[in-house]
Order: sequence, then C-alpha cells, then structure tokens
Amino acid sequence: MNDHDPNEPDGAGAGPHRSGVRRRLPKRKSVWIGAAAVTCAAAVGLSLALSTSSSAVAGQSTSGSSSAAGAAAGGGATGGGGSNARSGPAAGGSTGTVGSVSTSGFTITTSAGQQVTVSEASSTSYVNGTSPAAASAVTAGESVLVLGTTDGTSITATRVTVEPAGSGGSAASSAAGVVPFQQGAPSTAKQAGQIPADYTEGSGTIVSGTAADQATEAALAAYPGGVVDRVVRLSSGEYEVHYIGVNWPHHVFVNQDFKVVGAD
Repeated sequence: MNDHDPNEPDGAGAGPHRSGVRRRLPKRKSVWIGAAAVTCAAAVGLSLALSTSSSAVAGQSTSGSSSAAGAAAGGGATGGGGSNARSGPAAGGSTGTVGSVSTSGFTITTSAGQQVTVSEASSTSYVNGTSPAAASAVTAGESVLVLGTTDGTSITATRVTVEPAGSGGSAASSAAGVVPFQQGAPSTAKQAGQIPADYTEGSGTIVSGTAADQATEAALAAYPGGVVDRVVRLSSGEYEVHYIGVNWPHHVFVNQDFKVVGAD
C-alpha cells in the first residue's frame, strides 16, 4: 500500500532511503530565482556600461583640458606655429596728425581717419626731424611718427618723431592704395609686390626692440594710415608687419634690410 500523501510535495517526509533523489523546487520558486538571475545580470551589464561611459568622458575631458592648456601656452593659437598670436600689447606704432595735447599724452588722427591715443612716459624720447627734442615739440597740427607698445588703438610711446609738415597725409595714404576702415564694409582682398615664399598666416615669432621699430617705420612710410599692433619675424628672416584700423593692407612685408617688398 502506498502511504504517500498526494498533497505532500515529492520528497517530503522521505526517509534515508530517498536521500539520493533530487528534490524538485516548486514552480513559483523557480520563476522567482530565474527572474532574480536576469535582474542581477542586467545590473552587472548596466554597471559595466556606466563604468565604460565614465572612462570615455574622463578621457575626453583630459584631452580637451590638455588641448586648452596647449592653446593657452601658445598664446591662444592651435595651428600655424602659434607663436605670432598676439595675447597682449606688442611693439608697433602709427603716424598721423596731432589733435589734442595733455600733460600725459596726446591724440593723433591717421591719414586713413583712425584716431589713436598716445600715452607718454618719463622714458619717452623725442626727435624733431633728425635732432633730439623735448616733449614740447609735440603740438596740435604737427605730423608725428609714434613708436612704442600698441594695445588696440592706444600706444604707450617709447619714441615720438616730429616729421616735416604734410608727411604721411591722406594724399600719401591714397597714393599707396590704403583703404580706410569703414564699419560694415568687407575687407579688401588684394596683393601688392612680393609675398615671402615661406609665409603662411599665423607663422613666425613676435619681435620687439630695434628690429620691430625699424620694420614698423618702414611699413608706415610705404603704407601710411594704419596702426601697427605687432611685428612678426618669419623663418626666412623677413618681417610681417600687422595692420589694424584700415581695410587694406592687413600685412606689410619687410625684408631683412628693412625695405618693404609687398602687402596683402
């Protein structure tokens, strides 16, 4: 006679003689265990995905930060040599007619109509023609060449030269083909003379001192009306003199003998 209770799960109450028989789990419990396994696997997969994503973002952030740091070290430029990128005031100058004069400086208006503010310092030197002069030589209406440190349309003068009357006037500017700046007008694209063969925009190194002064003076004599805000020495030893305040030229090229050879 079978004494097994039909309501009792298989294996329940089995004696030692049934210890080798595998006990089956209830169907509901099997479902719960299967669901738990799937959930666990999904959680592990999500964790791995998040970990990979975080690593990728971190890598991108590090790469971006390195690039930004490199750009800052190179003066803000990431290509073309970068070293001629103007990150602050640089050697330059301008020519024009003196307007107002004060105890700390004066203003000039270039032949292209650009107004420039000139600051004087105790170290500023003055020349009248070819002779040394005093600050009093600078008076309203005089034509002057100003060399110094340029910051936009402001110049801290290191040297001021009073030039012969009419030097670098609007007639000379027009004759040289200088195009005055006009708000909203497109920049003029043209080339004059010879552009150094090794020149690419953004290449070269910003210079100062005597070389910058001589290159600036040569450029302004050939193309009066602009404001020179930096001078760049190219790998060939020639110079690119960078103009602002006019629609053309943007760059004036000066050779090693400080003779203007071209412009664009």
